[in-house]
Amino acid sequence: MTARRVVAALTCAALLAGLAAGCGGGGGSALSSAGRPALGAIHLSSGALGPKGLLPRRFTCDGAGRSPPLAWSGVPAAARELALVLEDMDAPGGRFVHWTVWRLRPTVTRLGEGSAPTGAAQGRNDFGKMGYGPPCPPRGAPPHHYLFTLYALRAPLGLAPGADPSTAIGAIVRDKLASGALQTYYRR
Repeated sequence: MTARRVVAALTCAALLAGLAAGCGGGGGSALSSAGRPALGAIHLSSGALGPKGLLPRRFTCDGAGRSPPLAWSGVPAAARELALVLEDMDAPGGRFVHWTVWRLRPTVTRLGEGSAPTGAAQGRNDFGKMGYGPPCPPRGAPPHHYLFTLYALRAPLGLAPGADPSTAIGAIVRDKLASGALQTYYRR
């Protein structure tokens, strides 16, 4: 099994476990009946997305290639660190990691456009570069779906900046306390 498939399997298992924990194993929603994040679920959003979650061009390889602004709430008090992962769910070879960020303080509630906070660490993406790798699906392909997942962690990861995607995601999934996801899409 390739490292990318291991990462995809671990991430999928973590997301499913997070959804089950967040909603008691019920209907797949991490929201309580009152519309607020359920216990163990983080609400992740971005005011920069277009209609139906379209990722605007400026956040892709066809634009400035900057990361979109993100905001969140519902981080458990027990969290010691936050981590963020961006994956292309429709990449031809399986999921493709565009961004990993960790060492986010649990009191941080947002990331600005094109930035990671001071003190945060970023890993390599599947392009082989550090930091945010903008979505860049093949021209003419059906829309690719991109999943931002924010993880609340039980303990600091202790990873050095530049960790490869499988190492970073493996450590994140191992220490996961809660998570929240935001899906977007882009087509060229």
